[in-house]
Amino acid sequence: MWRVDDDFRSAALAAAELVADYLDGLPGRPVWEPMDPAARSALLDLELPEEGADFAALLKTVEERVMPHPMGNGSPRFFGWVNSAPQPAGVLAALAASAMNPSSAGGDHADVHLERAVVRWIAELVGFPHPAGGGLLTSGTSMATIVCLAAARNRAARTAGWDVRADGLAGMPPLVGYVTGEAHSCVRKAAELLGLGSRHLRVVPTDADGHLVVDGLRRAVAEDRAAGRLPFLVVASAGTVGTGAVDPFGPIADLAAAEGLWFHVDGAYGAFGVLDEEIRHRYAGMDRADSLALDPHKWLGVPVDCGCALVRDADELRGTFSLVPSYLRDDAAGDLGWFSEYGTEQTRPFRSLKVWASIAHRGRAGVARDVAHCAAQARRLGGWVDADADLELLAPVETSIVAFRYRPAGVDEETAQRINARLPVAVQLRGRVFVTGAVYRGTELLRACLLNASTTDADLRLLLDEVKSAGAELLAGARTSN
Repeated sequence: MWRVDDDFRSAALAAAELVADYLDGLPGRPVWEPMDPAARSALLDLELPEEGADFAALLKTVEERVMPHPMGNGSPRFFGWVNSAPQPAGVLAALAASAMNPSSAGGDHADVHLERAVVRWIAELVGFPHPAGGGLLTSGTSMATIVCLAAARNRAARTAGWDVRADGLAGMPPLVGYVTGEAHSCVRKAAELLGLGSRHLRVVPTDADGHLVVDGLRRAVAEDRAAGRLPFLVVASAGTVGTGAVDPFGPIADLAAAEGLWFHVDGAYGAFGVLDEEIRHRYAGMDRADSLALDPHKWLGVPVDCGCALVRDADELRGTFSLVPSYLRDDAAGDLGWFSEYGTEQTRPFRSLKVWASIAHRGRAGVARDVAHCAAQARRLGGWVDADADLELLAPVETSIVAFRYRPAGVDEETAQRINARLPVAVQLRGRVFVTGAVYRGTELLRACLLNASTTDADLRLLLDEVKSAGAELLAGARTSN
């Protein structure tokens, strides 16, 4: 009979030391460096071994070929995209979860019941109503969005007298959803995958700061109804991709209720901002949404992957996905059935243990403290940008994203656009900080997202110094070439 031998125990202890040393050394190493071509090839060209390697050899490969080449998001000086550093408690829990290796589809075992609990915890953290069965963990907000929008589609089809599960969408009047130009690409992907068609995902106006304009939404709905289409969905954001803007949930909820629209909130990164007393007011009305998609693997720091779909009506979710073949009948599942009845996955990983650990290690107060720290730092960074003659703040700081650009006096718009398009990579290659770019209202910008509660004022100052230094080099090169 197989058993854990001394080699495994020794390797497990060595792996723990390796991981601890890696996390401990992050602040003192370059945030990111391009991989040496030889190191890259060593991974790309790995040959399938004929004979197996022992644990020590495997660990040596991990130590020498993998861990020296991180994405960089563990560093307190990583400000790129929306990728967080992992919570150490979640790292530990991920090891235990992988050792158990269940399928969290359903049944009567610890992971299933723990997932029910942590989904409720997430709902409580963001103040979203949580009926029993009203949510599940997913791979990320992209999948959570598909889950939520599928439920929205089914409700709309049923209201129109159509059984979309049996008959599909062919022959049905087109369903129309409404988003802003700042909506995450996962919303469009969901519309395409669900057969709604991106052409029927209508872009409605935003104000000068990127918030959905409710009067524009109202006009669009009226136009579509008059044309014989079926408005069914509005998607708002609890932190837009480019600038972190939070849409006006209360007025949107009022209109959605009046028009019979499913109100979905994309809270992938920003929904947890509701925990910060300073910005909580921005989230008024988020609890009135029909569904909310969010990512514990972003602002909560749960190790990837982990998203979450929350819905107001659990029956809508179960009615959209439930399909129980005879081999999965299970009296132990209870009234709620299996998680696989509420989403697309049948075999599901044990995500809940790392969520539980990441939250339980800090408690609600600790999580809120981390969120508030990041948001406060973002406001501080925005103030420093606004006061710097070489920089330009391009949008108000509403959550923990700061959208800005390098724009010294005397630099024309065309040159500023060219420099800022190249600036993120130029900063990344220097290795001291990591920031990414985006385009907002046609303007090339730097987009610094703060998710790491260990980031200091000195790290923020270094970010601005690196941006200005790299920007000056690019500007000098542009002037020399002209």
